[in-house]
Amino acid sequence: MSARLLPACRMVAAIVATTALAACGGRYRAVSDTPVTIGRPYAVRGVTYVPAADPGYDMLGRASWYGGESGDRTARGEKFRPRWITAAHATLPLPSYVEVTSLDTGRVILVRINDRGPFARGRIIDLSRGAAQALGLRDAGHGAVRVRVVEPPERDRDRLRHGKPALPRPDADPRSLAFWRSQLAASGM
Repeated sequence: MSARLLPACRMVAAIVATTALAACGGRYRAVSDTPVTIGRPYAVRGVTYVPAADPGYDMLGRASWYGGESGDRTARGEKFRPRWITAAHATLPLPSYVEVTSLDTGRVILVRINDRGPFARGRIIDLSRGAAQALGLRDAGHGAVRVRVVEPPERDRDRLRHGKPALPRPDADPRSLAFWRSQLAASGM
């Protein structure tokens, strides 16, 4: 073989090996907190969404859940696992961590945002089946919630990245729940 062809053959071999590895296990991105992705503006059903970092995000609204998409790819590129405590949000960076409080049950959980959605009017978060179950919203299919961006300790992040729930958080106190419910009702949601 000529000396000029040897580097070209090595390059072709490297490309073939990389492609073969990608076909075997590279379909999904590994679950990781880096890099954090904000993304470009995008439109769904005529509505434009503008992703942005929002460390002060604290919203009241409605949550729904999804779970039939097992094995699908999330917007982050990770494999969707319905039993994990994850969620979809239209504009927060991927991943983000939020504390979600059910205004019906008072339960509070930590959730890892790794997907985009929901795209239904009045919905502010789409929970995985596991997150909906942990929050007590699975049977109803949707519910009133408070969603707040948080910076959890690494041990909670690590648990969520490995499919385990974060350490339990105290339930919301009745006075706060009553206040949030009245705020949500006043907003017309």
